[in-house]
Amino acid sequence: MKKILDGIRVLDLTNVLSGPFSTAHLALLGAEVIKIENPKDGDLARKLGNVPALNKQLMGTSFLAQNANKKSVTLDLKSAEGKEVFRKLVATADVVVENFRPGVMERLGFGYQALSTSNPRIIYCAISGFGQTGPDAFKPAYDQIIQGLSGVMAVNGDERLNPLRCGFPVCDTVGGLNAAFAIMAALYHREHTGEGQMIDIALLDSIMPLMGWVAANLLIGHQQPVLMGNDNFTAAPSGTFATEDGCVNIAANQQVQWENLAKALDVPELIEDPRFKERDTRKANRKLLTPLLEEKLTEKPTAHWVKVLNEIGVPTGAVIGLEEALMQEQIRHRGTLQTLQVDGIGELPFFSLSAKFSRTPGRLEVAPPRLSEHTAALLGSLGYSEGDIAALKEKAVI
Repeated sequence: MKKILDGIRVLDLTNVLSGPFSTAHLALLGAEVIKIENPKDGDLARKLGNVPALNKQLMGTSFLAQNANKKSVTLDLKSAEGKEVFRKLVATADVVVENFRPGVMERLGFGYQALSTSNPRIIYCAISGFGQTGPDAFKPAYDQIIQGLSGVMAVNGDERLNPLRCGFPVCDTVGGLNAAFAIMAALYHREHTGEGQMIDIALLDSIMPLMGWVAANLLIGHQQPVLMGNDNFTAAPSGTFATEDGCVNIAANQQVQWENLAKALDVPELIEDPRFKERDTRKANRKLLTPLLEEKLTEKPTAHWVKVLNEIGVPTGAVIGLEEALMQEQIRHRGTLQTLQVDGIGELPFFSLSAKFSRTPGRLEVAPPRLSEHTAALLGSLGYSEGDIAALKEKAVI
């Protein structure tokens, strides 16, 4: 079937997570994504992961996670010969993505102005912690730093545990998604105008709009964030509750859902209780309400309540571990995880494109590349002979 980004060539100079996560989505949509890696050991993520044997192969789990469907070309961009190869690649490319600190690409001679002069249609996306301009632009940044500076850690947890980071690199991944979204928008603009452009993505900018409701309560309602742990600040009862054998998430966010919940738990008297009758009073008295509900919920296991409450329209779900979550029947049905054969390693699971297109579906096709796997073929396509390639390798340019 047709791929939505057929014919689009992306030069991916990114490392670790935010950039590779962005280009992974472009690759799943059919773009030819060429990773430009340093000849010594490539993307740092190749050494990151909990399987030492894979790290030694430069195929660490962190690298495997977001580099399927891509090609790998090694290139020393500091050498004259490497620069020449890169210029030739840029002439054939549609998109360049990098996540160096601001100024690095300019010092190499490959900033947006230089590249757009030779290829006016180029879309250049720079991903960094704080953006290309501003008082913090040149500060180093990892996901942990951005979580702290964005307010994310400040709004997580409860009075016992705060600040609290998210359990995965949320700022890096959201920054990558933001970059992929922006690149697609720029490709759409170019389709209509022929114009390339520069895209400046900051992880700090990317994560903060995700706190829109919490931020609106502060900016418009002048209410500081309240630490609520696993409770939902918009409604009550809405959060995590103890059951006979664990815990369950219940989101009785609407009045009818609250009333149905109270009846199902055989506490209909709470519906007319003045402390809980109205939405805002329930929210104010959630600490009084929760124990009354848990007294009933702990009489039966989680599975019972998931079945009973969902049947009457009260959104309810078990709280499960990651392994069980990945193996859910719904995840299998959606094809969220698919397998690919990785040479020298075996068959491994990978996340597929989560957006399901009816006419141009994204799909996993090729395993993450070994370091420099495609260098000879790509250079050959640019006119380099076998002798030229051997000479570049001898000089450690590739």
